[in-house]
Amino acid sequence: MNRTLRRVAAPGIAALALGLAVSACGAGNESDGSGSSLKGTIAGAGSSAQDSAMKAWRAGYQTDNSGVTVNYNPSGSGAGVEQFVDGAIDFAASDSALDAEKGEIDAAKSRCGGENALEVPSYVSPIAVVYSLDGVDKLNLSASTIAKIFDGKITKWNDAAIAIDNPGVDLPGSTITPVHRSDESGTTKNFTDYLSKAADGAWKYPSDKVWPLKSGEAANGTSGVIAAIKSGSIGYADESQVGDLTVASIKVGDAYVAPSAEGAAKALEVSPTDDTRAEGDLAIKVDRTTTEAGAYPLFLASYVIACPTYDKAKADIVKGFLSYVVSTDGQAAAASNAGSAPLPAALQTKAASIINTIAAK
Repeated sequence: MNRTLRRVAAPGIAALALGLAVSACGAGNESDGSGSSLKGTIAGAGSSAQDSAMKAWRAGYQTDNSGVTVNYNPSGSGAGVEQFVDGAIDFAASDSALDAEKGEIDAAKSRCGGENALEVPSYVSPIAVVYSLDGVDKLNLSASTIAKIFDGKITKWNDAAIAIDNPGVDLPGSTITPVHRSDESGTTKNFTDYLSKAADGAWKYPSDKVWPLKSGEAANGTSGVIAAIKSGSIGYADESQVGDLTVASIKVGDAYVAPSAEGAAKALEVSPTDDTRAEGDLAIKVDRTTTEAGAYPLFLASYVIACPTYDKAKADIVKGFLSYVVSTDGQAAAASNAGSAPLPAALQTKAASIINTIAAK
């Protein structure tokens, strides 16, 4: 399916800032941490998938707080978490929750002076399976077929498994070139998590930010993957950034579902939060095997990560900015600029409550 007709083009950031002025003002006045008297600079880094949304959030918040600068580097989720735990930035954005087994939770706690880091969902978006195949503008794929393609078990576009998913489609016998992320990526972790849980055993690798195979073509960042999709290629990327590339529909139950914000939201609604996490950590246990009608379980729930306390100069700014990010107005701004799904009301309320606890040391 071609995306051109499925999304209105995102507005320019300058125009967006004007349009969000009233909304940002409302969000800022709702917490102690916002207001036009604030002055200072904070820095964040991480998720490249969140980049379009982050541009909208920064524009909206800075319009209402002209003395504030919010810098953001879409360096990738892994790099963002690493910079956060090293103390190089004030907040991180990650397309996967902090990983306890890899020591990320403990490292974040150490960076936050012995206090558990705060982690709340900020951005929900489908991950699209993008491809370029002459003469084929609609493609259906089951999770097991996707797994075999990216594992190098299926190498030709007219393979029987692809043909079963696409009866009546004239598939060429050309070679498939799978494209994956070369950097540590939360998008990769969500993609491999989907394959490990939904592909009926066809994917033998655990979910991870690091791509587990040496085969295929590697590209840095979301933009790198998009640029690498040439004729015969297939890859994965946040749906908000795939441009005019064609995207596949994935099998959910007995139906094939195209990526959409609405489908991601439906899948999120049936996914509980992880009750083993500390207070202030709203990590989500995504249900990748749901058969809910219209749900699109190949999605990322992306997070913002911060400390509970900061120096006075930054505490109010971090609190105010992240409060705007998870607010109704902030979520609407992201939906407009990035096509993401707004957080469900109950989850949004919990996230706002957690952010509101940020205080000065």
